[in-house]
Amino acid sequence: MAPVTDISQLDPTQSYTYADYLSWRFTEYVELIKGKILRKMSAPTSEHQQLASNLHSVIWSYPRRQPCQVFSAPFDVRLLHSTGNGDAQIRIVVQPDISVICDRK
Repeated sequence: MAPVTDISQLDPTQSYTYADYLSWRFTEYVELIKGKILRKMSAPTSEHQQLASNLHSVIWSYPRRQPCQVFSAPFDVRLLHSTGNGDAQIRIVVQPDISVICDRK
């Protein structure tokens, strides 16, 4: 199978998994919601970026006292089900502005 190098090669009516997502070779950021492709919106405004930066600063001070890490976008967050957590079963992948990870499991 030829590698997917452009989002136009994907069928928006199909359902995809994290395993599919990892095989794509294009630079556009996308998210998967219940297996469906969601294109990222246009670049955030300066006001949005300033607010995200301020929130990141406030949130960052908390995990220093906890076993947590704070990440800024783009950072893939895979939402797992209680069973079947292999890459081929994961159907939700998002890139929130700020992620706080306290338990890598």
